[in-house]
Amino acid sequence: MYGSQGTPVPIGTRTSALVLGVALLLAGCSSSGGGDKTPDADAKISQRPTGADPIWVNPETNAARQVAAYAKAGKTAEAAQIRKIAEQPTGEWIGPENPKAEAQGFTEAADKAGRTALLVLYDIPHRDCGQYSQGGAGDGDSYRAWLDAVAQGIADRSATVILEPDALLHLVDGCTPAEYQDERYDLLNYAIGKLKSLKNTKVYLDAGNAGWGHPDEIYQPLQRAGIAKADGFAVNVSNFYSTQDSIAYGKQLSAKVGGKHFVIDTSRNGKGPYTAGDADENWCNPPGRSLGETPTTKTADPLVDAYLWVKRPGESDGTCKGGPKAGQWWASYALALAKSSE
Repeated sequence: MYGSQGTPVPIGTRTSALVLGVALLLAGCSSSGGGDKTPDADAKISQRPTGADPIWVNPETNAARQVAAYAKAGKTAEAAQIRKIAEQPTGEWIGPENPKAEAQGFTEAADKAGRTALLVLYDIPHRDCGQYSQGGAGDGDSYRAWLDAVAQGIADRSATVILEPDALLHLVDGCTPAEYQDERYDLLNYAIGKLKSLKNTKVYLDAGNAGWGHPDEIYQPLQRAGIAKADGFAVNVSNFYSTQDSIAYGKQLSAKVGGKHFVIDTSRNGKGPYTAGDADENWCNPPGRSLGETPTTKTADPLVDAYLWVKRPGESDGTCKGGPKAGQWWASYALALAKSSE
């Protein structure tokens, strides 16, 4: 069942917000410094030291705007909690309407700050099997055109791309109808090849999480999808499995695909997965979870290239457990994640 795999969030920052964020960054609202001092509640969001993490921090995320709103309302304690999210680099989920403009805006802003943009591509046809994040490109040709536009937007600037969360898992579990499976493999191969033709782009193909199954079930689909051409694979995207369990899962899988490196989404895995509810929806807005390790390239294993916040903490998994639509900001949930990480 899908619930054992977790759900990515497809709703990216739209172009209007992107333009505003880039404008603020270029105007100098974000700095390349980083210190140990605790910032004021209304202080601007700045970049982290490159030695800790080279990924760009967007100063205009939902979390950053929530910090500003709390500060304006005099809610300094709440602002300080949400700042735990706002100060971290998170994935930018490229939307379907303006892929070139979004990819260009994010990578230009990152380049201006001397950082790398973290982009999540989630537009594969027939995605999410009709569940909370259903949608995607209408057909293969539309997807290739969308992917080409993303590549044009990235150009020669530095980017790390997480490619198509759940796309492979839904081939393995049969959720994707048989008539679309060959096309999906072709599209993933195309995407990897196109992105790797760019000068400074790294590509990690999503490969599930420690709780969905066994590496034996996915390593051949990974190979068929073109993992040999990619920089590696991603695990635990939008899910909650511990970093330790994710490393173990990733290392088993790496051994079956030529020693490929991998990255781990640690955005919400500080307390591991939720096990008290309906097993089919324990992935969806589970209560009592916590922020995980902050993004860094200094990891616990040489095969792990980075801990990343691919999923944006505080953005809903879907309309379950009282949440808004997938990808929408949910301030109370974000606050609970941050407080639980103390």
